[in-house]
Amino acid sequence: MQVPFLDLKAAYDELAPQTEPEMLESLRSGWYILGPQVAQFEQQFAAYCEADHAIGVANGLDALRLALVALDIGAGDKVLVPSNTYIATWLAVSQCGAIPVPVEPDPATHNITAEGIQQAMQTGVKAVIAVHLYGQPADMTAICATAEALGIRVIEDAAQAHGARWKGKRIGAMGDVACWSFYPGKNLGALGDGGALTTNCPDLADQLRLLRNYGSREKYKNDVPGFNSRLDPVQACFLSVKLQVLDDWNTRRAQIAERYLQDLQDTDLILPHIAQDAQSAWHLFVVRHKERSRFAADLESAGIQTLVHYPIPPHAQAAYASLGLADADLPIASELAQQVISLPIGPHLSQEQVSHVIEAARRYS
Repeated sequence: MQVPFLDLKAAYDELAPQTEPEMLESLRSGWYILGPQVAQFEQQFAAYCEADHAIGVANGLDALRLALVALDIGAGDKVLVPSNTYIATWLAVSQCGAIPVPVEPDPATHNITAEGIQQAMQTGVKAVIAVHLYGQPADMTAICATAEALGIRVIEDAAQAHGARWKGKRIGAMGDVACWSFYPGKNLGALGDGGALTTNCPDLADQLRLLRNYGSREKYKNDVPGFNSRLDPVQACFLSVKLQVLDDWNTRRAQIAERYLQDLQDTDLILPHIAQDAQSAWHLFVVRHKERSRFAADLESAGIQTLVHYPIPPHAQAAYASLGLADADLPIASELAQQVISLPIGPHLSQEQVSHVIEAARRYS
């Protein structure tokens, strides 16, 4: 039996009867930049995230970068970032001319904590980017309270957390601004790149709309040095339809996660730990294994595709060699990078495929 890590074709096929007419209408409209389809999706996505405003942009990295620029963070400023995250979180900071300052995560949840923020705080820090890693929300209650006490802004990197909740409330407007990716593999994935920001602050939303469109509200009149980062209307049509099934597909993911948690608990895998107040979107099901390479090879021999999120932490990338950070400086992130491995958890896995993964994981762990 073959078990792909994620079956994007099956996802498309399920939605095709609804999405294809919508996208065809958009293609025939002659309007290919922003426009009514994007505005409609922005309204729908804001409502879904329990936020007042949503701003569609070209991708998740742009969303992070625009958030930093809109919050007046630039050259010489410092931004707290998780030491264990996809490198885009760090790149957005660098692209603004600011300096990423790593915060070690909680070894159980892999998310940063208020305590970690306090320990990493230093002169010149203006913001923290809290990543809701693997779909599990970070403790936004404590993080926002700590940030307020420290006088720094809070940016949420919610690229993996579509539909997640903290204390019953949707992720999307707990910090100053939340940043989203619609990369195809995300829970709410497009058919290419796409992204968005959500916020409850009208002034910030207005600034973000300005920045995404060359710094212009009116054509050929540019108020600020802006960017070209706009969500495509065809992608917006697809996302509008997919948003309607997101909760259902997240439930499918959660049911698979429950089976894994139940049936793999007596193995030598370190299973995900979900905080009491968190409702994960289960973008990924990340376990730890001390002999990851062997375990991955054994699963591959059984026809099961796994991935590693992420094998090289940002501080160890050549892109950040200038920071002079060694693995010993960030031992938690370094250890996670050596041990984490993601099992398939896509919403189109069959029960038979899930059983096959469980049987193989038990056999080889």
